[in-house]
Amino acid sequence: MRHKGKCSVALAAASAGVLFAAPAAVLAAGAAGAPGPALFGIPVDFILFALTLLGVALFHHYTLQVALTGLSVIALYKILFAPFRTGPGLGGFVALLGHEWVILVNLFCLLVGFALLSKHFEESEVPAVLPRFLPDDWKGSFLLLAIVFVLSSFLDNIAAALIGGAIAHTVFRGKVHIGYLAAIVACSNAGGSGSVVGDTTTTMMWIDGVNPVMVLDAYVAAVVALFVCGIPAALQQHKYAPILKDAKAGAHIDWARVGIVAFILVLAIGANVTMNLKFPWVGDKFPVIGVAVWVAILVSTPLRKPDWSLVPGATKGSIFLLALVMCAAMMPVERLPPASWQSAFALGFISSVFDNIPLTALALKQDGYDWGMLAYAVGFGGSMIWFGSSAGVALSNMYPEAKSVGRWLKHGWHIPLAYVLGFAVMLAVTGWHPSPKRGHAPAAGPPGATAPAAPAK
Repeated sequence: MRHKGKCSVALAAASAGVLFAAPAAVLAAGAAGAPGPALFGIPVDFILFALTLLGVALFHHYTLQVALTGLSVIALYKILFAPFRTGPGLGGFVALLGHEWVILVNLFCLLVGFALLSKHFEESEVPAVLPRFLPDDWKGSFLLLAIVFVLSSFLDNIAAALIGGAIAHTVFRGKVHIGYLAAIVACSNAGGSGSVVGDTTTTMMWIDGVNPVMVLDAYVAAVVALFVCGIPAALQQHKYAPILKDAKAGAHIDWARVGIVAFILVLAIGANVTMNLKFPWVGDKFPVIGVAVWVAILVSTPLRKPDWSLVPGATKGSIFLLALVMCAAMMPVERLPPASWQSAFALGFISSVFDNIPLTALALKQDGYDWGMLAYAVGFGGSMIWFGSSAGVALSNMYPEAKSVGRWLKHGWHIPLAYVLGFAVMLAVTGWHPSPKRGHAPAAGPPGATAPAAPAK
């Protein structure tokens, strides 16, 4: 047994090494010539960030402390020795905070707010009555993942993941397998990848001029990924803790809580869509979505009181994610490899350790991508590690046992496999369709073709 445990740890460590190697190679190639000191051709900024991520992977019981320490060290190094993209020294750091604060506040409000939303949904007892409709074998577990996938296509992927987590907690009596938790995150990210209202990254593309139709191709890969990771995860969960065969005795739906959940989501989506269509500049200057969520929570409090005891834990998990987002924002990643299907594929692995929001912003600045392929890559790719996406961090706040890179990789082995197979099917079926953000896609070349140069702006 002891030998088996050592082998499992070694396998997880080897898997982590492979996963981290791909992003490191691409980042090193893309950052050549970046300003600031370098070691063996790699900017010191990246080395410090890699050490921070390694610390998170190794010391998963102290992730917040590691992330805040890494943030402090990187910020101090940048202030003293290397310029920010907004300028050198303390002034550059302050300017960067001024540029990033809207994203940070939105993420914080959404993560903490959706923790309360998921509790409302759990206490509505909708999850308790679901066993009446779900098959009582592994197919019921898979159908729940499919529900999360569909929900994420029109809800925020964070909300879809938390709703899926709340349902799973009920129908599996609190015993949810790590591999299944990883699959919930993966399915929420996959479902949102082809919709401009399903993920922050696709919404960013929409705001920046990408036609919503251009990201729909992501569903070619996402549906493949749903089956490739969903079926093994459902079998894992069925073996670990089968789904309830019968609904909870005396369960009845609290429609007031269902209405509160719907109200919070509708207000958040409505605020986001309104700002995108009518006042797009407001979303760059004010955290509209996050504020809308909290207005809805507070307005609905007299009807049903939220479980405020969840706020401290959700706040701690949110600060961890925000620390990593700020670390990512300070990296000198101005020079990404040329837009091609190969670089889009690599960005999926980078997204597992490097927040996908700044990655998407840089790709949009570069232009000339196949936007559906990019949406799938940066969206689903973040599922490969628990802190690679906001949905993963949010669900890990609900299930703290998931905050282990080794266990996530070991039991969620089907997610990297699903990413690669989904990407391969999409490349074979749709080919590489690069296009400028505000234009029509050029005729597709063969699947192995690289993108033509983006037009000068």
